[in-house]
Amino acid sequence: MINVTHYQAETLTGAVIQRADLEEVQSTEHNLSHTGQHPHLHIQPSGYLQLFHEWFLEVHGYASIVVCLFGIFTNIFNITVLMAKDMRTATNHLLTFLAVADILTMVPYIPYAINFYCPATSPVESPWKYSYGWILYILIMVHFLATTHIISIWLAVTLAAFRFTQIRSPCPRGPLAKERRIRQVKIATAIVYLTSILVMIPNYVSNEIERNLVPNINASTFGIKEMKIGTPQAELVVFTNMLTYAVLGKLLPCVLILIFSGSLLYNMGIKTTRRRQRLASSSQHIKTTRMLLAVLVMFLFTELPQGTFIILSATVPGFYDEINYPLGDLMDFVALLNNAINFVLYCVMSQQFREKFFNIYIKPLCERRRSLITSTSELLILREHVPRTVTTTTHEENIKV
Repeated sequence: MINVTHYQAETLTGAVIQRADLEEVQSTEHNLSHTGQHPHLHIQPSGYLQLFHEWFLEVHGYASIVVCLFGIFTNIFNITVLMAKDMRTATNHLLTFLAVADILTMVPYIPYAINFYCPATSPVESPWKYSYGWILYILIMVHFLATTHIISIWLAVTLAAFRFTQIRSPCPRGPLAKERRIRQVKIATAIVYLTSILVMIPNYVSNEIERNLVPNINASTFGIKEMKIGTPQAELVVFTNMLTYAVLGKLLPCVLILIFSGSLLYNMGIKTTRRRQRLASSSQHIKTTRMLLAVLVMFLFTELPQGTFIILSATVPGFYDEINYPLGDLMDFVALLNNAINFVLYCVMSQQFREKFFNIYIKPLCERRRSLITSTSELLILREHVPRTVTTTTHEENIKV
């Protein structure tokens, strides 16, 4: 069982603000449930990290919404381009399923960011933001996004493994071989989706919503029952779940990605000269592999630090409060960027993707604009010509009369 829901308390404008950390909402790492009910359990970080945390808190929500909107639209572009008739390969199917998981991760986060970050206010100032309905929404969203996040990272592992097998042992060419590879990818993707859901089932029922009294106002807020991770009061099962998730959801996938990526680089290096002597399609094969390596490097850049921080938060007293807490929003924002950046990588590193995107989206707009300009010009000419004829005829008739 892997417990991944995490709520933390934060001092803001003299009160305790309950908010869900994007590390649990976007990547939903571990169960570090801090509520405003026990503010003395939370050690406020000091120095530059605290100043950075307070500054980034003010911009995190707005920046995250922009990134989410950008990522949703660009991932839709990815799906439509990669699933074009002449683009449907086994690799592109995996990238498409990855884009779907990224969209499912970003869409539910927008309402959460609007409510809790735009602007970030305390329960004293905005108790309605911490109503039972909103906390229930966050709880459901956290578990949902935890599932999609695990799907994303293991799809990246599948992508690395599949590409490595293609480089190491090239498959036979032809329509039948292509369909067979696509079928294998679909089966692997279905296994990843189904296994991720099954693994997350214990977490769906592992948290409890509780009421918290807000001092100085006649109102109450709601939060998630505290698990006291990183303290001597933490339960062994929660501690075990946190380490298990860090290993299975972060470190192990990163190790596998490193192994397959290193193998890809090695095989590309020793076979570059040989491939240059082949057809032009081999050059495209190398460019595609480099693009996929860039995608995998972004996963390593995002997931490896988070997995390390989870381990340290669970084993080193005070690490979460002093280090992980003030840097949490930054790591979460980087995780959102990772969900939205693939479109940029595809456009920069794949000429085939650029051309297909231009043909699907840009070219029709240019042709429609050109057609509109032509039609408008013809209409203006017609309007200038017709009144002139009518006026001349009328004038001559008036002279005769």
